[in-house]
Amino acid sequence: MRLALAQLNATVGDLAGNSGRILELARAARAGGAHLMLTPELALCGYPPEDLALRPDFYRENARQLEALAAALPAGLAVVVGFPQAEAERRYNAAALLRDGRVEAVYRKQRLANYAVFDEVRTFHSGEAACIFDLEGIRFGLNICADVWEPGPAAQARAAGAEALLVLNASPFHLRKEGERQRVLRERIDETGLAMVYLNLVGGQDELVFDGASFALDSAGRLTAQYPAFVEGLFWLDIERGADGRIDLHGDHSELPVDEEALYAALVTGVRDYVSKNGFPGALVGLSGGVDSALTLCIAVDALGAARVHAVMMPSPYTADISLADAAKLAANLGVRYDVESIGPVFDAYLATLAPAFAGHPPDLAEENLQARIRGALLMALSNKFGKLVLTTGNKSEMAVGYATLYGDMAGGLAVLKDVTKTWVWRLARWRNRHAEVIPERIITRPPSAELRPDQTDQDSLPPYEELDAILERYVERDQSPAEIIAAGHAADTVAKVVRLIDRAEYKRRQSPPGLRVTPRGFGRDRRYPITNRYPAPLREGDPNEVKP
Repeated sequence: MRLALAQLNATVGDLAGNSGRILELARAARAGGAHLMLTPELALCGYPPEDLALRPDFYRENARQLEALAAALPAGLAVVVGFPQAEAERRYNAAALLRDGRVEAVYRKQRLANYAVFDEVRTFHSGEAACIFDLEGIRFGLNICADVWEPGPAAQARAAGAEALLVLNASPFHLRKEGERQRVLRERIDETGLAMVYLNLVGGQDELVFDGASFALDSAGRLTAQYPAFVEGLFWLDIERGADGRIDLHGDHSELPVDEEALYAALVTGVRDYVSKNGFPGALVGLSGGVDSALTLCIAVDALGAARVHAVMMPSPYTADISLADAAKLAANLGVRYDVESIGPVFDAYLATLAPAFAGHPPDLAEENLQARIRGALLMALSNKFGKLVLTTGNKSEMAVGYATLYGDMAGGLAVLKDVTKTWVWRLARWRNRHAEVIPERIITRPPSAELRPDQTDQDSLPPYEELDAILERYVERDQSPAEIIAAGHAADTVAKVVRLIDRAEYKRRQSPPGLRVTPRGFGRDRRYPITNRYPAPLREGDPNEVKP
């Protein structure tokens, strides 16, 4: 028999649009000889529906769309559709088997994901029963995503008679996630002896990016099919019973992107879908002549096309001539609209207005941040006038330690690099230049600077980024204590400074735009710390010396 895998890019809440896309793919699947088509987790409503899944009318409309879809499917094709189901006072993350014009059976997810970015216990109840169905002489069982991340539901399907397990997923991307998925499914194969098909959602939804990269493993845990990452489409898997009675799976093998290529593709996908699904005609990027804004502009152009991207350079009295030259060259290389709007006259007007209040106080951070806020106001004015979304350009290293200006460079609709550290920004910039120098080399190699005062560099205020990012990885992503980080070889005074900055900057991060999540621990949905926080992190276990709030 032939299975069609609909690696779908669903839009949350667009029930009619998602249903129409499923029907379109179902017709193509039947024309291609498929007997069964599988869709991702909650394909009908999109994932995650968050608090939409608390609304009774949301379930009624999903049920109506599901019934209509079942009636419209081509004859001879069974389709498994992920959808939210309500019954009495209980709500489920479910999958329906649609066959012969009706909803034949329903499986309800048993293991609700409630960690990292997931919050399913808030909206759904757990199912309890296996769901098995026969097709072309093979007995299939259903699981949904987190069901296979721990023992239980897969074994239950096996005990109910399943010979192969179909797994619907909405598993967000982070670097090297595909290896984790295959490892987990092999654990379930060791437990059950079942061949397994893993179908994943693709596309961007707010800060989450889904990479697809669906695959199949036979009952020995061998990879028998690997489908593309970051590509929506219909993919094929041929299933037959071998001479030994086991289920054999045969499909195509695509090479998956890794490291820089994978991360860049995730960012492009996230920007494309955030801008397009929310109806913006394009994007605005404030250029500085630095590597962060250069990389953000490249991602925007690759996601949307040059015609939909507008770059604006806003020099201050402290902007170097080389910054202006490099920004202009970058914009020309990418073919985007490029404007220069000096903030000097506005800055002077602000200073004149504030002169009585500032009298007797030397210039300091207030004047520096004022420049950033003028730029933010100009970008938002252009956004209001022309409708394009402002993409902020700050990276994870800066967001971690608060090296950013509220209502200034943090002003915008989507923070593209919010989960990308500075060291990875450099890596991605060099990767983007692998075939030709799009980003001028000097942008990548010159010392980073906010250019808000004479001769300023980032390292006036921060440790070298290589050291800073290594500490961030331990403290933010791995939850190591300062004592553990010091024991790993980092200087105690540097660790104390970085930890203090991270903890004090939580109030800024709460006010930052949503940012694309590409690591296992991004700011926002993953890491939620109190703003008012006096926990004194010890520098050494048992030592009274503490990182003071």
